[in-house]
Amino acid sequence: MPTYQYRCTNCGNELEIVQKMSDKSLTLCPKCQKETFERVITAEGGFVLKGSGFYKTDYSNSKPAAASAAPAPCSTGACSGKSCPLAS
Repeated sequence: MPTYQYRCTNCGNELEIVQKMSDKSLTLCPKCQKETFERVITAEGGFVLKGSGFYKTDYSNSKPAAASAAPAPCSTGACSGKSCPLAS
């Protein structure tokens, strides 16, 4: 459900309220009890993935660099920089 920001034009009271999209807008200010409560248009409606399994980089345009296909050289130096069958 989306979060809407409301502001009273009478007393300046501001609230963020979670509502269904099908719910009617609130008009009664809970602080001053006047019918001057209005929904505020904000630019904060970004799409955010939350929870385990969602990462900021999952759907980015840049692709990660591919791992090198060349085998790792021998760490002992006995193979002269070539891939060592013993190194795994």
